[in-house]
Amino acid sequence: MIARAFLAIALVLGSFAADAQGRRHDGGRDRDRQERQMSREERQRMREDVREAYRDRRERPHKAQQMTPEERGRLRRDIENVNKDLRR
Repeated sequence: MIARAFLAIALVLGSFAADAQGRRHDGGRDRDRQERQMSREERQRMREDVREAYRDRRERPHKAQQMTPEERGRLRRDIENVNKDLRR
């Protein structure tokens, strides 16, 4: 009889502890989620920033352009001269 009463008390106390722990955990998660959520203005600003970045990228000329045969010849000669100087 005493063992049953002790078991009942242990179960009740255990359920209170589990319930309190669950509430604290969920409340913390909700609080974190609210802090991470962006306001409507922040989302709109981020969209505009991304669009602007892509627009800027399209407007920029491509840096890697095809070299003319004369430019390639000059570059080749310059590299050969530098290599000769390094070997000396």
